[in-house]
Amino acid sequence: MSTAKRIFHQFGSPPWLFRFCGWVIPWLWAAFLGLAAWGLWWGLFRAPPDYLQGESVRIMYVHVPSAWMSMLIYALMALFSIGALVWHVRAAEVLAMASAPIGAAFTLLALVTGSLWGRPTWGTYWIWDARLTSELVLLFLYLGVMGLYNAFDEPRKGARAAALLSIVGLVNLPIIHYSVVWWNTLHQPGSVGVTGSSIHPDMLWPLLIMALATKFYYGANLLTRTRVRLLEENRNRRWVRNWILGESA
Repeated sequence: MSTAKRIFHQFGSPPWLFRFCGWVIPWLWAAFLGLAAWGLWWGLFRAPPDYLQGESVRIMYVHVPSAWMSMLIYALMALFSIGALVWHVRAAEVLAMASAPIGAAFTLLALVTGSLWGRPTWGTYWIWDARLTSELVLLFLYLGVMGLYNAFDEPRKGARAAALLSIVGLVNLPIIHYSVVWWNTLHQPGSVGVTGSSIHPDMLWPLLIMALATKFYYGANLLTRTRVRLLEENRNRRWVRNWILGESA
């Protein structure tokens, strides 16, 4: 068996995935806490204020990484859903459903911090701007996935229906990303791209550190939720009973 096939087979094995999560979770939480402390200290206390927005620009160090993560997590959730529906990988289904509440939390945080940032910048907490509206639609999609998953008595049926919705919702991601290009909006265009950034390095570095920290948070939270879900869904399996006996010994 090739290495790729072996990894794919192991990934689909609940006992192996459970053990893997247990090994890597502490490292992910440690990386998140260290990077978040470093990024917040740099962004809130060391980075200079913006020459136009003043001290309110410091909301950027939470708002922008949260907005990035809201889209990244949705894309990953849809990718996991494709793996669950096409290749019937049970672990991918678990990862997809575990991603939804984390993505919803990041989306809500992006909307709240964006509103707080918009008040001193635009003079209002909310406006039906294309970027803001499409981000709000993303929150509704996350809530729809979670609601649809919990609407069925049979978890597998609910997961399949929710997976289909998550895949359909992918159409909203390019709308969010290109909304500032396609329409005349108040929201400023992106300042960080693959070709470079227009942000001063003293402000860019803490932003990138916070962006990396949120990715470790997602990984730690996702695998923690996945581990709990694996225990719930396999509570009658021998490997779960053996693990419980081992923990209580």
